[in-house]
Amino acid sequence: MPLNAGATGYGSVTGSVAGPGLSASGAGGSESAPLLIPEPEPAPYQRWQPLTKEELELAAGGPHWKKARCYLLLLFWLAWVAMISGAIAVLMTSPRPVAMTLEWWQKTLFYRLQPELLAGKRAGGSEGVTALCEQLPSLRALGIGALILEGLFDEKASSLNLNVTGDRFGTLPQIQRLLIESHRADLKVVLDVCEVDLSGPRDVADDTFPQHALRFWLEQGVAGFVICDTDAAYSGKTLLEWKGVFKEFGSEEMKRIVVVKQTRDVLPPLDQGNVTLVDVVMRSILPFSQYLLSTKEVAVAIETRLQTSGEDLWPSWTVGGEASLELKELLLVLLMTLPGSPAVRYDEDLNQAQDKERSVAALFSTLADSRAQEEALLFGSFTFLPFNSSSNSSSSSSSSSSNSTLPPPPILAFLRSWGCVHFLVLLNVGPEPGGLDAARAPGLPTAGVFVANSRMDRVGSTTLDTLVLRPREAAVVKLFEPGSYS
Repeated sequence: MPLNAGATGYGSVTGSVAGPGLSASGAGGSESAPLLIPEPEPAPYQRWQPLTKEELELAAGGPHWKKARCYLLLLFWLAWVAMISGAIAVLMTSPRPVAMTLEWWQKTLFYRLQPELLAGKRAGGSEGVTALCEQLPSLRALGIGALILEGLFDEKASSLNLNVTGDRFGTLPQIQRLLIESHRADLKVVLDVCEVDLSGPRDVADDTFPQHALRFWLEQGVAGFVICDTDAAYSGKTLLEWKGVFKEFGSEEMKRIVVVKQTRDVLPPLDQGNVTLVDVVMRSILPFSQYLLSTKEVAVAIETRLQTSGEDLWPSWTVGGEASLELKELLLVLLMTLPGSPAVRYDEDLNQAQDKERSVAALFSTLADSRAQEEALLFGSFTFLPFNSSSNSSSSSSSSSSNSTLPPPPILAFLRSWGCVHFLVLLNVGPEPGGLDAARAPGLPTAGVFVANSRMDRVGSTTLDTLVLRPREAAVVKLFEPGSYS
């Protein structure tokens, strides 16, 4: 049979016998069709290119975005500078306390010494000036900065013998030793020549006695002198001569001073223009009396002193009159918290070593440390507070007159302030416990923390509406807003 013998010959495959994957029609069914379906080829790789300037401006919001951004940045810096300038202007224009430049005597605690108190022998066998020299380091540790030697000279001293001390205190070599030891202990010494006759005759060189005596003691290293307002030396002419001598021996570190002890109700004025002839005026809180002052007299004297307006002269406070021992700690608290320089009188309690927690020495040390660290207690403003003034007790006085009894003294209080810092000093001179009527002094913070009290047994925080002072107790409270103290 021929190889090409018809459609059904060996040269073709019918559709009925077409296997899978083979087409059964036309040329598509030929053996040339692919057996596998190829995968699609990937798209060609395109390299990253940065945007052009036109494309960037279009994406950023248009061609004007650069100017808008510059304006916004300029507006931000202008607002920031305006805020800083406003804050500086508020700080510069807001009222604030001005720090005072204090001289050494304005920052110093004075310690008054009487020679008769040093005449007896001490426990260690020392006496007089020797005993005092041994106590100088402990006095300096308590915060005392200057000694006032009282009664050093005889009252009959004149221009010829002022540099010779009386027998009550010691000989001249002993006094010179005391001056040397005081300098080593960083204590200044002020000589009290009050009531000494300073109007003696002139010497051959026509030099007044005060200048001759001043030069002698200034050469020994004394820091100043105390005179009375009744002395002949209390005159413009004499004190002007004294100031001239002081300039010869003074320095920036240690200026020599004149202290006037006020014995009259009003200090006589000195008319010398703008020259300051008096550096310190020593005033007494209690009036001088031959008998022990009663509680009512002490309360009236303190209230009168607190209500008296201050003067331009720098004050130095002393207790002055005699009060009961129960009021000793209260008067010490008052003395250390009044504006000015305290002048504490010699007290053996300041040198005792027993029961330190409740001793006068512990109270004195606490008050001295607070005064040295707090501007409000050193040179802050003074405000008398009428928590319970005498007028409040006038009605009770009239109602109790039938019983012939006097009302208890009021609770006395004053405020020492420096900026936002306030110290409240409370005094209860009476024999009964007393509280405060805080409504009579509005605007004060209602809470505080105890700094010191006369019995040295109060610590921690308190509130004015719950604070009750015990009889003859004084307290110093640092005020703060509730919730602001930690």
